[in-house]
Amino acid sequence: MTQKELTYSAIDLLKKLIEIPSFSSEEDKTGDLLAYWCTIHNIEYNRTKNNVWAVNKYFDESKPTILLNSHHDTVYPNNGYTKDPFKAIVEDGKLYGLGSNDAGGCLVALLATFSYFYHQENLKYNLVFVGSAEEESSGPDGLNSMLSIIPKIDVAIVGEPTQMQLAIAEKGLIVFDGKVNGTPSHAAHPNSDNPIYNTIEVLEWFKNYQFDKTSEVLGDVKMTVTQINAGKQHNAVPSAVDLVIDVRVNDKYTNQEIADILEKEAPCKMKPRSLRLNSSSIDKNHPLIEAGMAIGRTTYGSPTLSDQSVLSCQSVKLGPGDSTRSHTADEYIYVDEVEGGIDIYIKILEQVIK
Repeated sequence: MTQKELTYSAIDLLKKLIEIPSFSSEEDKTGDLLAYWCTIHNIEYNRTKNNVWAVNKYFDESKPTILLNSHHDTVYPNNGYTKDPFKAIVEDGKLYGLGSNDAGGCLVALLATFSYFYHQENLKYNLVFVGSAEEESSGPDGLNSMLSIIPKIDVAIVGEPTQMQLAIAEKGLIVFDGKVNGTPSHAAHPNSDNPIYNTIEVLEWFKNYQFDKTSEVLGDVKMTVTQINAGKQHNAVPSAVDLVIDVRVNDKYTNQEIADILEKEAPCKMKPRSLRLNSSSIDKNHPLIEAGMAIGRTTYGSPTLSDQSVLSCQSVKLGPGDSTRSHTADEYIYVDEVEGGIDIYIKILEQVIK
Protein backbone atom coordinates (compact mmCIF):
# COMPACT_ATOMS: atom_id res chain seq x y z
CA MET A 1 0.00 0.00 0.00
CA THR A 2 1.07 3.58 -0.58
CA GLN A 3 1.74 5.99 2.28
CA LYS A 4 -1.50 7.79 1.48
CA GLU A 5 -3.50 4.55 1.61
CA LEU A 6 -1.84 3.52 4.88
CA THR A 7 -2.62 6.92 6.38
CA TYR A 8 -6.29 6.64 5.48
CA SER A 9 -6.40 3.11 6.89
CA ALA A 10 -4.62 4.19 10.09
CA ILE A 11 -7.13 6.95 10.82
CA ASP A 12 -9.97 4.51 10.27
CA LEU A 13 -8.26 2.10 12.67
CA LEU A 14 -7.95 4.85 15.29
CA LYS A 15 -11.68 5.54 15.08
CA LYS A 16 -12.41 1.86 15.65
CA LEU A 17 -9.97 1.67 18.59
CA ILE A 18 -11.68 4.63 20.28
CA GLU A 19 -15.01 2.82 20.20
CA ILE A 20 -13.69 -0.27 22.00
CA PRO A 21 -13.09 0.08 25.77
CA SER A 22 -9.49 -0.91 26.49
CA PHE A 23 -8.69 -0.12 30.10
CA SER A 24 -5.38 -1.49 31.40
CA SER A 25 -5.53 -5.30 31.66
CA GLU A 26 -8.76 -5.27 29.61
CA GLU A 27 -7.28 -4.66 26.15
CA ASP A 28 -8.21 -7.98 24.53
CA LYS A 29 -10.68 -6.50 22.04
CA THR A 30 -8.32 -3.76 20.84
CA GLY A 31 -5.65 -6.46 20.64
CA ASP A 32 -7.98 -8.32 18.29
CA LEU A 33 -8.29 -5.20 16.16
CA LEU A 34 -4.52 -4.73 15.90
CA ALA A 35 -4.16 -8.38 14.94
CA TYR A 36 -6.81 -7.94 12.25
CA TRP A 37 -4.92 -4.94 10.82
CA CYS A 38 -1.82 -7.11 10.52
CA THR A 39 -3.80 -9.84 8.80
CA ILE A 40 -5.34 -7.59 6.14
CA HIS A 41 -1.94 -5.98 5.48
CA ASN A 42 -0.24 -9.37 5.04
CA ILE A 43 1.93 -8.94 8.13
CA GLU A 44 2.90 -12.02 10.10
CA TYR A 45 2.22 -11.09 13.70
CA ASN A 46 2.53 -12.62 17.15
CA ARG A 47 0.38 -12.10 20.21
CA THR A 48 1.49 -12.45 23.81
CA LYS A 49 -1.53 -11.88 26.07
CA ASN A 50 -2.75 -8.43 24.98
CA ASN A 51 0.55 -7.41 23.33
CA VAL A 52 0.54 -7.61 19.54
CA TRP A 53 3.95 -7.61 17.88
CA ALA A 54 5.71 -8.29 14.60
CA VAL A 55 9.11 -8.09 12.93
CA ASN A 56 9.79 -6.91 9.39
CA LYS A 57 9.50 -9.56 6.69
CA TYR A 58 13.23 -9.69 5.93
CA PHE A 59 14.43 -9.65 9.54
CA ASP A 60 18.18 -10.34 9.72
CA GLU A 61 19.74 -11.29 13.06
CA SER A 62 23.08 -9.81 11.99
CA LYS A 63 21.60 -6.30 11.81
CA PRO A 64 20.72 -3.89 14.64
CA THR A 65 17.05 -3.56 15.55
CA ILE A 66 14.77 -0.56 16.09
CA LEU A 67 11.67 -0.98 18.25
CA LEU A 68 8.52 0.93 17.29
CA ASN A 69 6.25 0.87 20.32
CA SER A 70 3.11 2.46 21.62
CA HIS A 71 0.26 1.27 23.83
CA HIS A 72 -3.42 0.54 23.26
CA ASP A 73 -4.71 0.67 26.83
CA THR A 74 -6.38 3.76 28.29
CA VAL A 75 -7.25 5.27 31.64
CA TYR A 76 -10.89 5.42 32.71
CA PRO A 77 -12.83 8.46 31.42
CA ASN A 78 -13.27 11.21 33.98
CA ASN A 79 -16.58 12.81 34.94
CA GLY A 80 -15.91 15.94 32.91
CA TYR A 81 -16.71 14.40 29.53
CA THR A 82 -19.44 16.17 27.56
CA LYS A 83 -19.05 13.80 24.59
CA ASP A 84 -19.33 10.03 24.57
CA PRO A 85 -15.74 8.88 25.31
CA PHE A 86 -16.35 5.71 23.32
CA LYS A 87 -17.62 7.37 20.16
CA ALA A 88 -15.19 8.63 17.53
CA ILE A 89 -16.42 12.11 16.64
CA VAL A 90 -14.70 14.38 14.10
CA GLU A 91 -15.42 18.10 14.48
CA ASP A 92 -13.37 20.97 13.08
CA GLY A 93 -10.50 18.66 12.26
CA LYS A 94 -10.41 17.17 15.76
CA LEU A 95 -10.96 13.46 16.36
CA TYR A 96 -12.52 13.11 19.82
CA GLY A 97 -12.58 10.01 21.99
CA LEU A 98 -10.89 8.31 24.92
CA GLY A 99 -7.35 7.28 23.97
CA SER A 100 -7.33 9.33 20.76
CA ASN A 101 -4.37 11.41 21.92
CA ASP A 102 -2.90 9.04 24.54
CA ALA A 103 -1.79 7.12 22.70
CA GLY A 104 -4.04 5.96 19.87
CA GLY A 105 -2.73 8.48 17.37
CA CYS A 106 0.85 7.44 18.07
CA LEU A 107 -0.05 3.75 17.94
CA VAL A 108 -1.72 3.83 14.54
CA ALA A 109 0.92 6.16 13.10
CA LEU A 110 3.72 3.78 14.16
CA LEU A 111 1.79 0.76 12.91
CA ALA A 112 1.27 2.45 9.54
CA THR A 113 4.98 3.31 9.45
CA PHE A 114 5.95 -0.27 10.28
CA SER A 115 3.59 -1.51 7.57
CA TYR A 116 5.18 0.91 5.07
CA PHE A 117 8.61 -0.67 5.60
CA TYR A 118 7.48 -4.23 6.39
CA HIS A 119 7.93 -5.74 2.91
CA GLN A 120 11.06 -3.79 1.95
CA GLU A 121 14.33 -5.67 1.46
CA ASN A 122 17.92 -4.74 2.32
CA LEU A 123 17.15 -2.37 5.18
CA LYS A 124 20.12 -1.37 7.37
CA TYR A 125 18.06 -1.97 10.52
CA ASN A 126 15.45 -4.52 11.49
CA LEU A 127 12.12 -3.18 12.71
CA VAL A 128 10.03 -4.61 15.53
CA PHE A 129 6.56 -3.26 16.24
CA VAL A 130 4.91 -3.80 19.63
CA GLY A 131 1.39 -2.58 20.35
CA SER A 132 1.64 -2.98 24.10
CA ALA A 133 -0.76 -3.35 27.00
CA GLU A 134 -0.85 -2.05 30.57
CA GLU A 135 1.20 1.10 30.01
CA GLU A 136 -1.18 3.30 31.98
CA SER A 137 -1.06 1.00 35.01
CA SER A 138 2.63 0.02 34.70
CA GLY A 139 1.28 -3.51 34.90
CA PRO A 140 3.23 -6.77 34.79
CA ASP A 141 1.96 -7.81 31.34
CA GLY A 142 2.97 -4.77 29.31
CA LEU A 143 6.07 -3.92 27.32
CA ASN A 144 8.27 -4.95 30.25
CA SER A 145 7.03 -8.54 29.84
CA MET A 146 7.90 -8.51 26.13
CA LEU A 147 11.59 -7.71 26.34
CA SER A 148 12.59 -11.34 26.86
CA ILE A 149 10.29 -12.46 24.04
CA ILE A 150 10.93 -10.08 21.17
CA PRO A 151 14.36 -9.87 19.47
CA LYS A 152 17.09 -7.87 21.20
CA ILE A 153 16.48 -4.15 20.77
CA ASP A 154 19.28 -1.68 20.04
CA VAL A 155 17.25 1.54 20.02
CA ALA A 156 13.58 2.41 20.36
CA ILE A 157 11.00 4.96 19.27
CA VAL A 158 8.28 5.08 21.91
CA GLY A 159 5.06 6.64 20.65
CA GLU A 160 3.65 9.19 23.07
CA PRO A 161 2.18 12.62 22.22
CA THR A 162 5.13 15.01 21.85
CA GLN A 163 3.82 17.18 18.98
CA MET A 164 6.35 15.20 16.92
CA GLN A 165 9.25 16.83 18.75
CA LEU A 166 12.10 14.62 19.97
CA ALA A 167 12.00 13.85 23.70
CA ILE A 168 15.61 12.70 24.01
CA ALA A 169 15.38 12.09 27.76
CA GLU A 170 12.62 11.19 30.20
CA LYS A 171 12.55 11.26 33.97
CA GLY A 172 12.21 8.05 35.93
CA LEU A 173 9.86 7.55 38.86
CA ILE A 174 10.11 6.17 42.36
CA VAL A 175 7.16 6.20 44.74
CA PHE A 176 8.20 6.02 48.39
CA ASP A 177 6.13 5.18 51.43
CA GLY A 178 7.35 7.28 54.34
CA LYS A 179 6.55 6.89 58.02
CA VAL A 180 6.92 9.54 60.73
CA ASN A 181 6.80 7.90 64.15
CA GLY A 182 5.67 9.30 67.49
CA THR A 183 4.08 8.31 70.76
CA PRO A 184 0.39 7.41 70.82
CA SER A 185 -1.69 8.88 73.63
CA HIS A 186 -5.04 10.21 74.74
CA ALA A 187 -5.64 13.65 73.23
CA ALA A 188 -6.47 15.06 76.68
CA HIS A 189 -2.96 14.49 78.06
CA PRO A 190 0.31 16.31 77.21
CA ASN A 191 2.39 14.67 74.48
CA SER A 192 5.67 16.13 73.27
CA ASP A 193 6.08 13.37 70.67
CA ASN A 194 2.91 13.79 68.59
CA PRO A 195 3.79 12.32 65.15
CA ILE A 196 1.49 14.78 63.41
CA TYR A 197 3.46 17.70 64.85
CA ASN A 198 6.69 15.84 64.12
CA THR A 199 5.61 15.75 60.50
CA ILE A 200 5.84 19.54 60.19
CA GLU A 201 9.64 19.49 60.20
CA VAL A 202 9.68 16.42 57.99
CA LEU A 203 7.52 18.15 55.38
CA GLU A 204 9.79 21.20 55.50
CA TRP A 205 12.76 18.92 54.84
CA PHE A 206 11.09 17.40 51.77
CA LYS A 207 10.02 20.83 50.55
CA ASN A 208 13.54 22.27 50.73
CA TYR A 209 15.75 19.26 49.91
CA GLN A 210 17.76 19.45 46.69
CA PHE A 211 19.73 16.68 45.03
CA ASP A 212 23.21 17.67 43.91
CA LYS A 213 23.24 16.57 40.28
CA THR A 214 21.39 18.55 37.62
CA SER A 215 20.78 17.23 34.11
CA GLU A 216 21.33 19.45 31.09
CA VAL A 217 18.21 17.99 29.47
CA LEU A 218 15.98 16.99 32.41
CA GLY A 219 16.94 19.53 35.06
CA ASP A 220 16.76 18.65 38.76
CA VAL A 221 15.35 15.60 40.46
CA LYS A 222 11.84 16.61 41.59
CA MET A 223 10.53 15.30 44.91
CA THR A 224 6.93 15.92 46.00
CA VAL A 225 4.92 14.74 49.01
CA THR A 226 1.56 13.79 47.54
CA GLN A 227 -0.34 11.97 50.31
CA ILE A 228 -0.63 12.14 54.10
CA ASN A 229 -2.61 9.79 56.31
CA ALA A 230 -2.87 9.57 60.11
CA GLY A 231 -5.31 8.99 62.95
CA LYS A 232 -8.60 7.17 63.32
CA GLN A 233 -10.49 9.19 65.94
CA HIS A 234 -10.54 12.71 67.36
CA ASN A 235 -9.46 11.86 70.92
CA ALA A 236 -6.45 9.67 70.18
CA VAL A 237 -2.97 10.76 69.08
CA PRO A 238 -1.78 8.19 66.49
CA SER A 239 1.50 6.33 66.69
CA ALA A 240 2.61 7.35 63.20
CA VAL A 241 1.89 9.44 60.12
CA ASP A 242 2.11 7.78 56.71
CA LEU A 243 3.40 9.78 53.75
CA VAL A 244 3.63 9.09 50.02
CA ILE A 245 6.49 10.78 48.21
CA ASP A 246 6.69 11.02 44.40
CA VAL A 247 10.27 11.35 43.08
CA ARG A 248 10.97 12.13 39.42
CA VAL A 249 14.55 11.07 38.70
CA ASN A 250 16.83 12.69 36.14
CA ASP A 251 19.40 10.82 34.08
CA LYS A 252 22.26 11.68 36.44
CA TYR A 253 21.06 9.12 39.01
CA THR A 254 19.93 5.53 39.00
CA ASN A 255 16.80 4.78 40.97
CA GLN A 256 18.90 2.73 43.39
CA GLU A 257 21.15 5.73 44.06
CA ILE A 258 18.15 7.90 44.86
CA ALA A 259 16.76 5.23 47.19
CA ASP A 260 20.11 4.94 48.98
CA ILE A 261 20.33 8.71 49.46
CA LEU A 262 16.82 9.10 50.85
CA GLU A 263 16.98 6.06 53.10
CA LYS A 264 20.13 7.57 54.61
CA GLU A 265 19.24 11.28 54.75
CA ALA A 266 15.45 11.62 55.02
CA PRO A 267 14.18 12.44 58.54
CA CYS A 268 11.67 9.58 58.46
CA LYS A 269 11.57 5.94 57.46
CA MET A 270 11.51 5.52 53.67
CA LYS A 271 10.61 2.46 51.61
CA PRO A 272 10.49 2.45 47.78
CA ARG A 273 7.59 0.61 46.18
CA SER A 274 9.62 -0.20 43.07
CA LEU A 275 12.94 0.75 41.48
CA ARG A 276 12.20 -0.47 37.96
CA LEU A 277 10.89 2.76 36.37
CA ASN A 278 14.21 4.34 35.45
CA SER A 279 15.08 7.51 33.58
CA SER A 280 15.92 7.08 29.91
CA SER A 281 17.77 8.96 27.21
CA ILE A 282 19.38 8.83 23.79
CA ASP A 283 22.58 10.39 22.50
CA LYS A 284 21.81 13.64 20.71
CA ASN A 285 24.18 12.47 17.96
CA HIS A 286 22.31 9.21 17.37
CA PRO A 287 21.30 8.82 13.70
CA LEU A 288 17.60 8.85 14.61
CA ILE A 289 17.95 12.20 16.37
CA GLU A 290 20.14 13.68 13.65
CA ALA A 291 17.58 12.58 11.05
CA GLY A 292 14.77 14.20 13.03
CA MET A 293 16.65 17.44 13.53
CA ALA A 294 17.49 17.53 9.83
CA ILE A 295 13.79 17.86 9.02
CA GLY A 296 13.17 20.55 11.63
CA ARG A 297 12.35 18.58 14.77
CA THR A 298 13.56 20.01 18.09
CA THR A 299 14.81 18.15 21.17
CA TYR A 300 13.72 18.41 24.81
CA GLY A 301 13.54 16.50 28.08
CA SER A 302 10.22 15.05 29.23
CA PRO A 303 9.03 15.07 32.86
CA THR A 304 6.30 12.49 32.24
CA LEU A 305 6.63 8.72 32.38
CA SER A 306 6.14 6.23 29.54
CA ASP A 307 7.17 2.72 28.56
CA GLN A 308 10.67 4.11 27.98
CA SER A 309 11.16 3.50 31.69
CA VAL A 310 11.32 -0.29 31.20
CA LEU A 311 13.87 -0.17 28.38
CA SER A 312 17.61 -0.55 28.93
CA CYS A 313 18.56 0.55 25.42
CA GLN A 314 18.67 4.12 24.11
CA SER A 315 15.20 5.44 23.25
CA VAL A 316 13.41 8.55 22.05
CA LYS A 317 9.82 9.51 22.79
CA LEU A 318 8.13 10.84 19.67
CA GLY A 319 4.54 11.00 18.53
CA PRO A 320 1.62 13.06 17.23
CA GLY A 321 -0.66 14.84 19.68
CA ASP A 322 -0.06 16.95 22.77
CA SER A 323 0.57 15.47 26.21
CA THR A 324 -1.43 18.26 27.88
CA ARG A 325 -4.59 16.70 26.37
CA SER A 326 -3.87 13.28 27.88
CA HIS A 327 -6.31 12.09 30.57
CA THR A 328 -8.47 15.20 30.07
CA ALA A 329 -12.21 15.41 29.43
CA ASP A 330 -13.20 15.29 25.76
CA GLU A 331 -9.73 14.08 24.76
CA TYR A 332 -8.91 14.65 21.10
CA ILE A 333 -6.20 14.60 18.48
CA TYR A 334 -6.19 16.52 15.21
CA VAL A 335 -6.58 14.27 12.19
CA ASP A 336 -3.78 16.11 10.43
CA GLU A 337 -1.51 15.45 13.43
CA VAL A 338 -1.83 11.72 12.74
CA GLU A 339 -1.23 12.29 9.03
CA GLY A 340 1.81 14.44 9.75
CA GLY A 341 3.08 11.96 12.32
CA ILE A 342 3.15 9.13 9.79
CA ASP A 343 4.96 11.35 7.31
CA ILE A 344 7.62 12.39 9.85
CA TYR A 345 8.16 8.85 11.16
CA ILE A 346 8.70 7.63 7.60
CA LYS A 347 11.04 10.50 6.69
CA ILE A 348 13.18 9.92 9.80
CA LEU A 349 13.42 6.16 9.28
CA GLU A 350 14.15 6.51 5.56
CA GLN A 351 17.28 8.49 6.48
CA VAL A 352 18.41 5.81 8.92
CA ILE A 353 17.41 2.39 7.65
CA LYS A 354 17.50 2.66 3.83
